[in-house]
Amino acid sequence: MPFLQIPLLTVLLVTAGDNEYAFQEEISFKIIHSSSFYNHSWVKSRQSGWLGDLQTHGWDTNSGRITFLRPWSKGNLSKEEIKELLEFNHALFIELRIELQRRASQWQLKYPFEVQLTAGCELHPGGAIVAFYRFAYQGSELLHFQNSSWWPSVKDEIRAQLMSRRFNQYHVANKIIQRILSDTCPRFLLSMLDAGKADLQREVKPEAWLSTGPNPGPDRQMLVCHVSGFHPKPIWVKWMRGEQVQQGTQQSGILPNADGTWYLQVFLDVEATETSGLYCRVRHSSLGGQDILLYLEHPHNSVGLIILAVMVPLVLLTALAFWLRKPWPLFTF
Repeated sequence: MPFLQIPLLTVLLVTAGDNEYAFQEEISFKIIHSSSFYNHSWVKSRQSGWLGDLQTHGWDTNSGRITFLRPWSKGNLSKEEIKELLEFNHALFIELRIELQRRASQWQLKYPFEVQLTAGCELHPGGAIVAFYRFAYQGSELLHFQNSSWWPSVKDEIRAQLMSRRFNQYHVANKIIQRILSDTCPRFLLSMLDAGKADLQREVKPEAWLSTGPNPGPDRQMLVCHVSGFHPKPIWVKWMRGEQVQQGTQQSGILPNADGTWYLQVFLDVEATETSGLYCRVRHSSLGGQDILLYLEHPHNSVGLIILAVMVPLVLLTALAFWLRKPWPLFTF
């Protein structure tokens, strides 16, 4: 497998120096591989690539073909590098599947079980890049890769010790993994950050609105503040009265929209008689310091407006009917 023999420090000084975005916050590129082993012959695998919280790559695990989900997902890797990385990746996971099926009893792997491998590198503020490769079983990390070797992540875990000994017998594969983590992954991460800078750094203002959810109990009300369509992901949303953040404010997870922006909900459970003066405050980098303030209408005001909207037409209709029924002279002098 060809690799550009450039010292990592040089790559960081040259490439990252022109990429201001890379130094603003921690961000990683990682490949996540999951395999569900239903029995000794039936295995279902999934794989994807992520830059931070943004999915950048998809895989057909049967053919080993890759899907580039962004125009800049290829970074600066050559076609030859991408091809050989995919071939190595495909062969690696086929061998892993065979090993786990062959040694399931010895390693006390009980069907059905799930394994997950996460490999990649993370760029920290200041330019340091830390590579990682972790193996998890049933959601708990068992092994991690360091200095061309696999090590148990859990002390005195018999299964982890047995598996690390076996994995460390694949000397050639482990050397290739080490080169990918120390050379290819940092170059790829930095080149994607540079190529996708316009997309990653774009700012989109959020839209926000209020609603009510199911009543949580007698004489109580669930208030919901919806915020959608914002980018980047960091955002501050709170229910407030005056300058006081309301205790009991709860936030959903920040979820992705189909267009790459984000969405979340913020809830507040209050007594129905204590809603006066409440408002939802939204802070986001795209707003230029001008927070969004959404005030909750007082229920009595809403009822008054409804009554007024109904009464005015009724009065007008009554007057019109009276006017039509009144006898008018045919002639006037």
